[in-house]
Amino acid sequence: MSEIRDAAEERMKKAIAALHDNFTTVRTGRANAMILDRIKVDYYGVQTPINQMAAVKTPDAHMLVVEPWDKGMLRAIEHAIMESDLGVTPSNDGACIRLPFPALTEERRRELVKQCKGFAEETRVAIRAARRDANSAIEKQKKDSEISEDDAKRAEAEIQKLTDKYIADVDVVFKKKEDEVMEI
Repeated sequence: MSEIRDAAEERMKKAIAALHDNFTTVRTGRANAMILDRIKVDYYGVQTPINQMAAVKTPDAHMLVVEPWDKGMLRAIEHAIMESDLGVTPSNDGACIRLPFPALTEERRRELVKQCKGFAEETRVAIRAARRDANSAIEKQKKDSEISEDDAKRAEAEIQKLTDKYIADVDVVFKKKEDEVMEI
């Protein structure tokens, strides 16, 4: 029974980790090098993340500077950034690429909060799916007479406590990100 609980908790932890990853891709008012993590560039036939082929620096709150180790990749990196949905226009000066992040408008902030809300809801659904699968496994054990009805009820209550805990974690993480996005 504890293996069912552990498996469900592991899935819930992974859902929270995925939520954190999704939130790092949402642009706030500040420049953050992690938003480039998902952008891949064709590096001699291999799709490579920008942070593995260039130094990414944040000289101030509204600027990112990308300095590729291979200067021949400047155009490819610039093209990949333009093709992404960052909403930032890169400027290439021949040695590095500068990404200016303009201050977000109120409307854009609200759109980003909506996007974050969607990520949070996907995570809640994943957590509930883990609960459903765990409860199904417990039911199966009960039906196969591997555990008693009382043990099954206790296990389902434990799974529900886990679910409530992780759903509350999602709410806390979402609220923090919402405050960060709405901050001017």
